[in-house]
Amino acid sequence: MINETAPGLPDDPADSLPPAAQVELAGTAWEELPHFCTGRHGVPDTPDILGAVLAKAPARRVRAVGDLYRLLLNQARVFPATAPAALVVARLVDDPRTLAEDRWERRAGRRPLRAELLNWLASFADIARLDVEDGVGAAQDLAAAREARPVLHNRIADFCEDDDRLVKEAALAATALLLADPALTSSVPRYAPAVRTILAVSADSYYRWIARERLVAWGEDVTGLLAAEREHRAALDRAHALADDPFGEGQEQAIRWLEEQPEDTAAPERLGRRCEDRTARAQAAPHEPAPEPPVADPGSEPGYLGPWRIAREEERAEWAFTPYVGVGPLRFGMTLREITGALGEEPAVLTHSRHGEDQQLNCADFARSGIRALFEEDCLGCVAVDALAGPQVRLDGAPLTGCLPSHVEDWLVRRTTMPPGSLTYSPAADPVLADLGLAIRSQRAGDVVLSRPLFLLHSWLDLWHSLPSEEWNYS
Repeated sequence: MINETAPGLPDDPADSLPPAAQVELAGTAWEELPHFCTGRHGVPDTPDILGAVLAKAPARRVRAVGDLYRLLLNQARVFPATAPAALVVARLVDDPRTLAEDRWERRAGRRPLRAELLNWLASFADIARLDVEDGVGAAQDLAAAREARPVLHNRIADFCEDDDRLVKEAALAATALLLADPALTSSVPRYAPAVRTILAVSADSYYRWIARERLVAWGEDVTGLLAAEREHRAALDRAHALADDPFGEGQEQAIRWLEEQPEDTAAPERLGRRCEDRTARAQAAPHEPAPEPPVADPGSEPGYLGPWRIAREEERAEWAFTPYVGVGPLRFGMTLREITGALGEEPAVLTHSRHGEDQQLNCADFARSGIRALFEEDCLGCVAVDALAGPQVRLDGAPLTGCLPSHVEDWLVRRTTMPPGSLTYSPAADPVLADLGLAIRSQRAGDVVLSRPLFLLHSWLDLWHSLPSEEWNYS
């Protein structure tokens, strides 16, 4: 029997937070303010997340920041705990411990914790300026988020002049979005010049978009910025086309030019685009009968012990999953030690890759549980479920493991109207559903193939570039 509760995690007491944050934390009735998954086994409550943001262990800090996104801004929504949490986060930003640098789940490259907390506040502010009809949460939760904006602005304003470029840009992005509050209109002239001269020319495409969108809202001309953005994108497109053409002239030059370009660190999910795309929503599909849900393979005959043995329904553990949070007893961001504790078994196989002088964990196979854990920076970013022996993971009661892949794909695609751009395909024709953090791969089972579901973080949705060779070669 698999233990579906997460192992005990190191305590990061709230009294390690700055005094002002402790006061904010203690003065809030968190038991009345749930986040996306409050009460679920192994999922921390909001005070525990906030207490871990300044943890000594880097992996704990990274996971806590990931939890801020996954549990308090899940799928661009606010919850009862979101606005109070934002007020606490704004109390943490000036703590010297936020100068520690790391890689964070939501953005490329290394940056100080301070910059990433400001990025989270920018995401919060981006959602707060949307409307209830955009699907961003309950009216009272959105109202609380909007009410917090003037306070948040006061707490982060000084960082708009920070010496660290990454901190300055993140603070300007958050501030520009917070200034959507009518009560802050008088502050626009103070920040508009920096938004134009700093944010609008950032290497981060999300920051550039925020700058243009806000400058337009403030009545400023952005013709030159739009032209520069079009030219930049056209140059990138031309260079990528040349770099991908092994028979054309200029391939080497294009590759060198692309390598010289600063890395675009934009988050994979740009929340504010909802406003921009409101008129471009997908039309609801015409009424048609609900698709038949997929059916799991019944399993091998009793007594068959060959290499292609397929587990029977009663032999599989039953797991549930929450997009971008976790699956079964596993939660994204876990370390290998925590995963082994949750599953109650040691990995049968560990694979690593070498990056310079560093050895990095790629994946861990758990034979008894029938899953493969895939890692980025030693933290869980993807769970692949073995089609033959893995747990049965269900969505709306329908099985995802051990079915005909085409049936699973058809059901997923037709089950509801998906957001624009949600469905993509890998080079191997595996369907990837961004709204669910789910991909369906095929796995051989003798003379047939069965569905091998992958549960993913945002940064893993590009299967071709994120999955290691061990997963592509799996059969």
